[in-house]
Amino acid sequence: MLLELCEQLSVWVIPAILLIIPVIGYLRKVKVYEAFVDGAGEGFHTAIRILPCLVAMLVAISIFRASGAMEACIVFIAPLLNSLGIPSDLVPLAIMRPLSGSGSLGLTTELLNTYGPDSLVGQIASTVLASTDTTFYVLTVYFGAVAVNNPRYAPLVGLTGDIASFLASVYICQYLFSNNG
Repeated sequence: MLLELCEQLSVWVIPAILLIIPVIGYLRKVKVYEAFVDGAGEGFHTAIRILPCLVAMLVAISIFRASGAMEACIVFIAPLLNSLGIPSDLVPLAIMRPLSGSGSLGLTTELLNTYGPDSLVGQIASTVLASTDTTFYVLTVYFGAVAVNNPRYAPLVGLTGDIASFLASVYICQYLFSNNG
């Protein structure tokens, strides 16, 4: 009963929001269409302003992967992670996730196709994908949008959060889904 209700609500939520927002704006005497067009124009200008930052980040990621630096990082980090009980197949995901959402989604898909979604590696990869962030993409977009030139501690804090989330994902999944416990 509750599941059916949730399914029906989920079908109507987006159309309802798309109807309610203009109605509320109209009732508050807001020129809804003009406000939308102004916002879209600001969004376009923001996109133009951050485009060079995004291109630079994508080029840097491509160079990182094509140069073999990613493989070198994997070789360097894998023994440490293996000693901690972290499957070495997750190393590329751990490295790629702060850099690229689509790249990390591709790696997760590959892991799921190789090991299966119900395997420990598949469950950890899915949890890592959901609990970590694309730190450098976020910094590029948000700081580029507001023209922040000195990120200060933001990259360190973001990467620390990613590492903590990665390790927590591994250990929580091992605790919950491992056949040993």
